[in-house]
Amino acid sequence: MNQMGYRLAATLIAVLAALPAQAQQNNYRVQEMNFDLWCQEQAGLPADRCDKRTDADEAAFEAYRSKVEAYEIPYLQQKDNAARLDRNILRADPVDNPIKNDPAAQQQQPSSSSTPPR
Repeated sequence: MNQMGYRLAATLIAVLAALPAQAQQNNYRVQEMNFDLWCQEQAGLPADRCDKRTDADEAAFEAYRSKVEAYEIPYLQQKDNAARLDRNILRADPVDNPIKNDPAAQQQQPSSSSTPPR
């Protein structure tokens, strides 16, 4: 994989790893962004510089994280809506998938009777 591919992969990992407080409230599966991962993978800085955690590096990380977080929740909402559309409309459409074509859906289980047997 070339340098651009690594950066793209690191960016994707960083985007998917962002954890804004709003995401926790909406039950979206995101993870907190890691400074060390960002420093080495995204920024491409050497490990010894990342270990120092200079104020300039911290400020750059916070700016990057806030930019990513602005896009994270809408992205996850769009992904959730697409999955819901696929599940509810495209897969469960009674016009395209009538019950008469699905023997498992036709089976009826006897309901439990409230009267005891004799």
